[in-house]
Amino acid sequence: MKAVLISLWHYRHFIVSSIKAEFSGRFARSKLGALWMILNPLAQATIFAIVLSEVLVTKIPNIENKSAYAIYLMAGMSAWGLFAEIMNRCTTVFIDYSNTLKKISFPRLCLPLIVGGSALINHLLLLAAIAVVFLFFGHMPTIAWLALPFGMLLIVLLAFGLGIILGLLNVFSRDVGQVMGIVLQLWFWFTPVVYLMDNMPPRFIAVLKLNPMTPMVKIYQNALLYGQFPALADLLIPTLISSGLFLFSFWIFRRASADLVDAL
Repeated sequence: MKAVLISLWHYRHFIVSSIKAEFSGRFARSKLGALWMILNPLAQATIFAIVLSEVLVTKIPNIENKSAYAIYLMAGMSAWGLFAEIMNRCTTVFIDYSNTLKKISFPRLCLPLIVGGSALINHLLLLAAIAVVFLFFGHMPTIAWLALPFGMLLIVLLAFGLGIILGLLNVFSRDVGQVMGIVLQLWFWFTPVVYLMDNMPPRFIAVLKLNPMTPMVKIYQNALLYGQFPALADLLIPTLISSGLFLFSFWIFRRASADLVDAL
């Protein structure tokens, strides 16, 4: 573990420059350039806000603010979006960069860090866009927003742990990537993003509580909508699961990395 971290530190400039190059390539020949990173998530957040608050007039129990459900949904979707983007990209990252792996010698774990760093930047920009929309609602930020970095950390650890393991499996069996597209869709609906967990039948609540993403999404929803910090007791199991998977993925990677390039 220590040797892996040291090698990644030595290649930190390569990781940072690769993230910059990815963003530069994404907005090549665009007059607005990186401004699209703000406009796209801002447009998405605004559309949800208008449709849900003004058209569907969906409400949250015990909250009079008609934009409460839009805030609840945008909070949940931002958390889920970070998890899904890292998972999706890590699952295919070794295949996507197969030519680079064959031509250049560098720690292969740099690749998940590059896609993860890119996803994290997108996520921060989305949160900034959502904050702007909240201001139009008259929903001011609270000190509970300080809980968001902890939520990000748990989501990143969980997504990285699962993503690296699935990315390795996908190299040896390409069916893994196809199956994960379906699994993530099902996982999304077993996560209280578009519905309130308290409104579900008791038998489903027990299943939702087994989902490690449920308390992580709840961190965002509580902080952004209710202005509440998460209960530490509720985060013990998700923290253990996320940390355990993250460390386990390093062990799996070390065992499989020798055959990785040959399998590609």
